[in-house]
Amino acid sequence: MRTTLAVLLVLASVLPADAQQRTPPKIDARAVLRALEDAFSAVADRATPAVVNVTTVPKRGAVEESPERFREYFGEEFYERFFGRRPREEQRTSGSGVIVDPKGYILTNNHVIENAQDVTVRLSDGRKLAAKVVGRDPKTDLAVLKVDAPGPLPVAELGDSDHLRVGQWAIAIGNPFGLDRTVTVGIISATARNRVGVTQYENFIQTDASINPGNSGGPLLNLDGKVIGINTAIVAAGQGIGFSIPINQAKDVMRQLIAGGRVVRGWLGIAIQDVTDELSGTFGVKEREGVLVADVMKGGPAEAAGVRPGDVIVELNGAPIKEVPELQRRVAGVAPGQVARLTVLRDRQPVRLSVKIGEMPADEPAPAAVVPDEEGWGLRVEPLSADMAQRLNLPVAQGLLVTDVAPGGPADRAGVRRGDVIVEAGRTPVSEPAALFRALAQLKPGERLLIFVQRPGTGGKSEYLVMEREKQP
Repeated sequence: MRTTLAVLLVLASVLPADAQQRTPPKIDARAVLRALEDAFSAVADRATPAVVNVTTVPKRGAVEESPERFREYFGEEFYERFFGRRPREEQRTSGSGVIVDPKGYILTNNHVIENAQDVTVRLSDGRKLAAKVVGRDPKTDLAVLKVDAPGPLPVAELGDSDHLRVGQWAIAIGNPFGLDRTVTVGIISATARNRVGVTQYENFIQTDASINPGNSGGPLLNLDGKVIGINTAIVAAGQGIGFSIPINQAKDVMRQLIAGGRVVRGWLGIAIQDVTDELSGTFGVKEREGVLVADVMKGGPAEAAGVRPGDVIVELNGAPIKEVPELQRRVAGVAPGQVARLTVLRDRQPVRLSVKIGEMPADEPAPAAVVPDEEGWGLRVEPLSADMAQRLNLPVAQGLLVTDVAPGGPADRAGVRRGDVIVEAGRTPVSEPAALFRALAQLKPGERLLIFVQRPGTGGKSEYLVMEREKQP
């Protein structure tokens, strides 16, 4: 003990005096904030010249058809502002875009120019140029425009969205509410978001940088001023929840649109759904482990390879598959004609198959997928297939299968259970998730919606339930 104490005393005596009394260095908080301020301003200075305003005049007869998605994702007030009943010559929609090539190619959202008869682009220097639609891809909500200018145009540098980290700074530039080239700042809240219900192929960057009507099609940038996403949508009922298409996904779509005017995707020819807790035991897998094949299209690649209804796809080319959006994206990314390796569970046994990927038909319907709960109802649903109705021994063939109920949420308090089938909402039959969520979205605080559910495994028991929008505290 004495030896140890002596050693400690010797060590203390040889340490420098300043090391014994060292204090943390002072940080100049104002200098840090000024550096961050300078970084934001530099991004705005660098990228703003490449951001454009996109104005369209819709085709005759298209005004009532196209903008419903605008109402759903941006709210009633903005819908009325942009799409209210006005004389046709005044009915214009406005969005944003970003110049990605000095020759005049512009990347924007499909919903900005969908059903447009005329498209006008206003540059940062005030010039207005007529634009033509090079190509558009509704499945990702992307479109490419082309303008002809006397000389090279300013362009934004495209970054890499495959290595984004939650918490990184994110800067959005666009034209919200007609306010030219507004800059907003936030962070990346999440990556690889799907089940948002905006497009068929979803892999969104979520950000709390303000994205409002008019920002659509504008760039999301990092601190280097490089484009990491194309701003697309917000959750109308929430604050600080916006979504951007990753720029790496947009690059591939843009390349194909410029080269051929359309996007070519791989296709299996199957209808698929997630493996819920109720289904997992039946098919011998864990919940969210694999994707259930609900139907196989006659003459399609999957049928030729021997895929059967009831198979659970657990691997594609050696990599695990966990949910519907993942399989959709990965199959779409395989070039038609290539052979892919599938591992499926059939009667609880693994079966390995080789399938020659086909080309997705232009009118290929989206496979059944869960629509997310966007308004805090604590509820997820998907269209009920005839095959699933038979497997669950249900007396109904149409409705919405409840795949998830959040504990303590409004749906849970109403008595909705996983596995229920919602047949009616407000005395009206429902077979599409959007119809149910539209009916719920129309409720004011304190108002209620009567729903009619059918329960499996209870002898066909049916029940009326009431869902109520909570009153504001």
